[in-house]
Amino acid sequence: MAELVSWVRVQDHDKALHPLLVTAIFVIVFLEIHPFQDGNGRLSRVLTTLLLLRAGYAYVPYSSLESIIERNKNGYYLALRRTQGTIRTAQPDWTSWLAFFLRALQQQKQALERKIGRESIHLGDLPELSVRILELAREHGHVTIAEAVKVTGASRNTLKDHVRALVNRRHLTRHGAGRGVWYAPS
Repeated sequence: MAELVSWVRVQDHDKALHPLLVTAIFVIVFLEIHPFQDGNGRLSRVLTTLLLLRAGYAYVPYSSLESIIERNKNGYYLALRRTQGTIRTAQPDWTSWLAFFLRALQQQKQALERKIGRESIHLGDLPELSVRILELAREHGHVTIAEAVKVTGASRNTLKDHVRALVNRRHLTRHGAGRGVWYAPS
């Protein structure tokens, strides 16, 4: 593991390889080392996200790589076996793994693009104030009428009407009662 981490540091410094290739190679070698009894696959996907974020790929937390791999499990294990069988040889064959890994990242990005497209269509017919309330709820995990008044400057009654409409359209879910009412994204 120390050798692998050192290799990544050198690659970060030298910039001889594209960050996607560095991430892909890190992951396959990490999985070949198999440092833990259990959870190496899940941890590799967390480390993938970390390395991609460090390289500037800010979209990765918003779309699940785990689900892409789950849907392509046979291809995942085939690419792992093919590449891992050659890692410790004089001429490792990275092709199967790199093709699978890069295709999975592409599918992850496309899934996020579809999700954003659906969301923009879905939100496109909402009034601007309703979109702002929904953004507040998503940013903070919840929103109250009082918080929305502070941030938007809109009247309490106007906000209540917009929140009621968002609840009716199932964009928000109401929690609590009376003064303790708050709304979370649905």
